[in-house]
Amino acid sequence: MKRAGHFWALDLAGAALFCIGISGGVSALVASPGGSRTWLWIACLAAGGACRAGAIWLVNRFAMPAAQDHANLWRSAVMRRLLGARLPAPLTAGASAALAIDHVQAIEEHGARFQPARISATFGPLIALGIIALASWVSALILLATLLPFVVGMIFAGTSARRASERQLEALAALSGLFVDRVRHLPLIRHFGAERRIAQQVETATRDVAERTVAVLRAAFLSSAVLEFFSAIAVALVAIYCGFSLLKLLPFRAPESLTLARAFFALAMAPEVYLPMRRLAAAYHEKQMGEAAETALAAYGPGAAPLAVPQPKSGAAPQQAPRAGFDGLVVETLALAWPGRAIGPVSLRLGAAGMVALSGPTGSGKTSTLAAIAGQIEALDGRIATASGHPLDPAAIAWAAQRPLLLPGTLRRNLALAAPDADDAAILAVAERVGLGPLLARRRGLDLAIDHRGSGLSGGERRRIGLARAILSARPLLLCDEPTADLDAQSARQVTQVLRDLARDHALVVATHDAAVIAVADAEIAL
Repeated sequence: MKRAGHFWALDLAGAALFCIGISGGVSALVASPGGSRTWLWIACLAAGGACRAGAIWLVNRFAMPAAQDHANLWRSAVMRRLLGARLPAPLTAGASAALAIDHVQAIEEHGARFQPARISATFGPLIALGIIALASWVSALILLATLLPFVVGMIFAGTSARRASERQLEALAALSGLFVDRVRHLPLIRHFGAERRIAQQVETATRDVAERTVAVLRAAFLSSAVLEFFSAIAVALVAIYCGFSLLKLLPFRAPESLTLARAFFALAMAPEVYLPMRRLAAAYHEKQMGEAAETALAAYGPGAAPLAVPQPKSGAAPQQAPRAGFDGLVVETLALAWPGRAIGPVSLRLGAAGMVALSGPTGSGKTSTLAAIAGQIEALDGRIATASGHPLDPAAIAWAAQRPLLLPGTLRRNLALAAPDADDAAILAVAERVGLGPLLARRRGLDLAIDHRGSGLSGGERRRIGLARAILSARPLLLCDEPTADLDAQSARQVTQVLRDLARDHALVVATHDAAVIAVADAEIAL
């Protein structure tokens, strides 16, 4: 991107050639109409136009690939964090999409448009002033005097625009999260007749985005107004000076001797001093949005802290690299920071086999604790490790969530996600074990078509698909989130027995409200 910005020097050279052609041609026409050197001025005009067009093409040719490469680094890092790493804060699906798509796109546009313009605005005005000084050093001083207060004004306007852009990005992410969540639960909203209340929530969030967008536009218009004001004053002052100097009407002794060609050249080049600043102002919105996006993605991007198991604040000795195998789970004083509340501290110990039940009212942090153990969110404090003190290997963990991931395809494909090499006999055995036999007998067996929403499946059937998938993974540590919810009494007893059987040779941490599951667990942790 820096190399792309240097092509603006070619653009400035083209501007100088163009102005030479104009000033020389006008001077020649005034002095001797139809002179023999007309072709020279036409050649300068053509060369100047070609240089400017070439500079614009080269900037786009090199700036866009560089910006895309830079954005891809952010995109890869953000996607890795969102899909399989600890998150510093809980995110809705809409907020995650805004981070991975909108914010990264803002970073790409920042690199493609603003970075080349910034390099041009840094050197271009000074070089243009130097070129003008060769023809009229007084005109160059006039332009310099008007340039300094403009820079100060842009600094103040830019500070205001940065804060406005950060607030706008926050509002956009909040609106995205709200919209996606409400659309996902639209049948439930209609069932309870909450359309008016939800519409008011969306309207409030939309109004907030609109107000913050207006604030960003206000700052952008302010910076443009400052630029145009000083640019107009600068060109007008140069025009007045050059005209009065040529007409010998200056109220003081002329500091330099101007000819028509030199005066016309200085006047024609004067707008070029502010042209790089105009381009910078036009790309200033991308700057603010890009920098605000990098700030918002600081915890997810390439510069984020490396993923690590949280350590106690007391300063325990650093852990060694994980070893093969799983010999148990140790969670010590695990604390989580969640919006509006704190969770923990939670401590538990579990051997290579056995079951621990996490109980507590809704919102007490059972799912969040499982997510922290699975490495999906960052802990505020505490330690998660194996019984031997090594970091917990994510490959040892199987997760049976409340809402398991479903992919468009067959039931076979969804059950075998964690064990792609499993044959139909193994898949059928596990499906029967968790109580999916009636579903298989009733609806085309493993060839049952499933969409990403699990249409036609009950909540209990979806949970049992998640549990069957966790069992098929053959991983030693199973994290189960409300495995018996949405089940009738007989199915709940069947799943409870499956959990008890699994606990003989697996380690299970189960978040549940079910008293029957708590009763068969080896220990209960009440949150």
